Amino acid sequence: MNETSQSHLKDLDFSVVQQCMHCGLCLPVCPTYEATKIERHSPRGRISLMRAIAEDRLEPSLAFGREMYFCLGCLACMTACPAGVNYAQLFECARAEAEASGVLRSPVRNLVRAFAIRWLFMDLNRLQLLGGILRLWQELGLQALLRRSGLLKLLPARLRELEAMTPDIQPHFSAGLIAPVTPARGPRNYRVAMLTGCAQDLIFSDINRDTVEVLARNGCEVVTPPEQHCCGSLQAHNGELELARQLARKQIDQFAPDQFDAIISNAGGCGSHLKHYETLLADDPLYRDRAALWDKKLKDIHEWLALIGIRPPGHAPPQVVTYHESCHLAHGQKIVMEPRRLLAAIPNLKLVELPESSWCCGSAGIYNLIQPEMAGQLLERKLNHIQSTGAAIVATANPGCLLQLINGAKQRGLTLRVVHPVTLLAEAY
Repeated sequence: MNETSQSHLKDLDFSVVQQCMHCGLCLPVCPTYEATKIERHSPRGRISLMRAIAEDRLEPSLAFGREMYFCLGCLACMTACPAGVNYAQLFECARAEAEASGVLRSPVRNLVRAFAIRWLFMDLNRLQLLGGILRLWQELGLQALLRRSGLLKLLPARLRELEAMTPDIQPHFSAGLIAPVTPARGPRNYRVAMLTGCAQDLIFSDINRDTVEVLARNGCEVVTPPEQHCCGSLQAHNGELELARQLARKQIDQFAPDQFDAIISNAGGCGSHLKHYETLLADDPLYRDRAALWDKKLKDIHEWLALIGIRPPGHAPPQVVTYHESCHLAHGQKIVMEPRRLLAAIPNLKLVELPESSWCCGSAGIYNLIQPEMAGQLLERKLNHIQSTGAAIVATANPGCLLQLINGAKQRGLTLRVVHPVTLLAEAY
């Protein structure tokens, strides 16, 4: 790292870096350590590397950068940690350190990051344009034709795998399904804002529609602006903290937190990041107070419904459901029982507990794209547990998890419905 480069780990409050006691209670819950039994692949091993850099005992290296990106960032270690180590903050700063040092740079990687992280996801109009092109490709049958033609066999194996993971784009994005203001059904008790997300908007806009429907049926007037921004989690989790700050400011400007009773997210990963704008903007005198209020107003949909009470649906068909916990919903936001209470409110729904329900499915943002082998192992483990429940429906509350399980079920030839809990509640209404 050159002398003018910022050192994200050295600039951290040192108490954050030294908080780990190296007790090892994180080891059994870390998927990468459990799979390899190698110390550097564990949270305490990674923290030792971070601390060595913060203390000037180690320079960032290619091995360091690769290790930080081998971490899933699932945050299960934070749930297990008795000392309250803020691994989420350390993890983001360590990846930012690796990026700032330049140890991971290569022409192809630089091009991909410049296109996806610094350009495409910084403006959702661009993302929707790309989504619209992909939707047309699918609706005209060109994707199906290509797959039947056998031409994909000419591609390298990894490119064939990536093509098979291409999501189905919704016929309409959220703005085409949701009015800018949806009145409450019955008396208006609350005024809330609805965040439609980026990948969620393209692939699961129907879940956004269901979320607004459920909120309206529970006494909420819902404000859903058609033009929104990415939350910044993709940037923050991939070492671009300044870009994440830019997006956080845009969110706060668009959804003034003092104007709403709650700001609603229905995506576990996004919600976990959205609740930490105060930390992200701590050094910004113009935004830090509003960011603190934003964090207080930001609510996951399950959390909000648990606070205000769920109006019971009248009828629903018998169904057997199991529940996979989004890592960042369970470990990042500590929201565990609320989704189960939502499911319990649906008549005739039998919930079968999933073994290792909070164990990562391997999606982890873009982890399944950059670490396909480990992600594949985790997906196989998760699908085995899902099959063991005998449930025909698996509910989960994060777009990455939804897509990962949908693709995994398709590869196995399973007749498995993968759905957001709020969709099951909307259907019951």
